[in-house]
Amino acid sequence: MGFKALCFGLLCVSFLSYIYTPMPDNIEETWKVMALDAIAKTCNLVATLCDIIGLMKYEDVLVILASVHFTKAVSDENITVIDTDFSDIPVRLYLPKRKPERQRPAVIFIHGGAFVLGSYKIAAYDDLNRWTANKLDAVVVGIDYRLAPQYPFPAALEDCVHVIKFFLQKNILANYRVDPTRICIMGDSSGGALAATVTQLLQNDPSFRGRIKAQALMYPGLQLLDTLLPSHQEYQHGPILTREMLIKLVCLYVTEDKVLPQAALRNEHMPTESRHLFKFVNWSDFLPEKYKKNYVYTEPVLGKLNASYPVLVDSRLCPLIVNDTQLQSLPLTYIVTCEHDLLRDDSLIYISRLRNVGVKVTHEHIEKGIHGALSFTRAPVFLNLGLKIRDKYINWLEENL
Repeated sequence: MGFKALCFGLLCVSFLSYIYTPMPDNIEETWKVMALDAIAKTCNLVATLCDIIGLMKYEDVLVILASVHFTKAVSDENITVIDTDFSDIPVRLYLPKRKPERQRPAVIFIHGGAFVLGSYKIAAYDDLNRWTANKLDAVVVGIDYRLAPQYPFPAALEDCVHVIKFFLQKNILANYRVDPTRICIMGDSSGGALAATVTQLLQNDPSFRGRIKAQALMYPGLQLLDTLLPSHQEYQHGPILTREMLIKLVCLYVTEDKVLPQAALRNEHMPTESRHLFKFVNWSDFLPEKYKKNYVYTEPVLGKLNASYPVLVDSRLCPLIVNDTQLQSLPLTYIVTCEHDLLRDDSLIYISRLRNVGVKVTHEHIEKGIHGALSFTRAPVFLNLGLKIRDKYINWLEENL
């Protein structure tokens, strides 16, 4: 009995040491973040083990775990919530009940989840969209785009483009009493990447140029070329989002071939013909000095991966690699970055490039912030940080939309 207890104890200690990540000194609500980080790493470990033993695919386990927090379309005294479809793609509408004095603004919401997980049905997103509709007296449209790996690139992007173009039709806007001059596209994490790409495509499309007033990007991942930016290295073990987890999931949007994520972890996944694109993501040129710290820029190893993935050089996957001419026409932009987030530097580079070409950018940097904070605004995974970011975002919309 004593030997079994000792083995169990050692197993527990080994497990805790595996999932434990030291927290940054200035992080908010340290113990809550530690608990969330442990939960995330435990879920990742369970999914990995299920995949290894052939019980269930890695991503399928995470999808099931994420679906625990799904909500139904429930209206309240202020907002009518409807699940329907636009252009045969599921959407959730949030429609204020009070009679408007004038046409309403609209916010199009694109959820995160590394292109593999998530939905507008997640409770925290439902709360955010309901709050946005109520506070702004705005119509909010959440998009349930198709997910990888069943639907690889560019399925998610195509769904977002189709929904937004459908919504922008004059008769549809009129039906919901939306002001066509007050429309914002918003997304968080991978949803922020999709929001950035959709905005680029619409603003450079003569039929839709000028139709989007603003874009709001919440800690987005904007490139897959260089997986060793300073923030990628500094926060490779989290908190919450690890470099290995991110690369494993995002690569599923490209291919189910396991060769790609393994090469991406070594930063050896890009083809030789992509060399000209690295000027757009060279952090030694665009990253503010305070974030470079002691890191020394080295170009990723090119041409080492035998397999060919043309999508890796497609700006629709990596909105950071478009040229300056394509950035010049972008609308009013709001970007949130979090200090303790491995995706932080993607946004900092994008902000530098946008400002260099004259785009008006409001940058909200959360010094004590972590990735995914907007997903933790409902018990039992409740962070005040998420509410703080939400309120800053809403205030910006009130002033600018």
